[in-house]
Amino acid sequence: MSPRSSAQFEEMREEKKTLIMDVALEHFSDYGFHSTTISHLAKHAGISKGLLYNYFKSKEELLAAIINRSLDEIYKSFNPDRDSNLTPDEFEQFIRKIFAIFREKRQFWKLIYRVMLQRGVYEHLLDDPDSPFKVGGTPLMEYSACMMKLLTDYFSRKKETEGADYDPMTELLMFSTTIKGFALTYIFAPEQYPDVYFEKMIDILIKKYR
Repeated sequence: MSPRSSAQFEEMREEKKTLIMDVALEHFSDYGFHSTTISHLAKHAGISKGLLYNYFKSKEELLAAIINRSLDEIYKSFNPDRDSNLTPDEFEQFIRKIFAIFREKRQFWKLIYRVMLQRGVYEHLLDDPDSPFKVGGTPLMEYSACMMKLLTDYFSRKKETEGADYDPMTELLMFSTTIKGFALTYIFAPEQYPDVYFEKMIDILIKKYR
């Protein structure tokens, strides 16, 4: 048997890294970040604790890698041309992508909500400028501010066609609250949203806010 090439070794390393991240995602979301130890993760990934540390220096670095991987997907679907101007078509695409990720990555969103409720973790996630959490290479705090500005500008432009009684900030608040409320219910009680209602929610949001 010929020796493995550097490309093969890199592929094997990426496969092992993905396995560790998938196991950690499941256990962080089900049992909590603080309650899940490196030893526990190594055992369920079928590797030694020392080997796991060859891939991730700490639990925090592992959590950051998991979150960054999925948030990058959202980043790519939000204002894809990066022109600082969210069009109605891009807004609709964003809604559809968000709902697709809700459906396909329930464990990830369960993790996000659990992280938000764990003391000290959420603060590190958002408030620390040196946080390892990044979206498309951008610090999460900076990305969140940019995303909010794009949405604020989008809803403000709608005032031109909606009339004097239209309040952009109230509409933005209603939109974000609806998304968060739906996500929370769907992630922890998906049986409340059969496929037909899941799709209707998408259509209603697009019709109301596009």
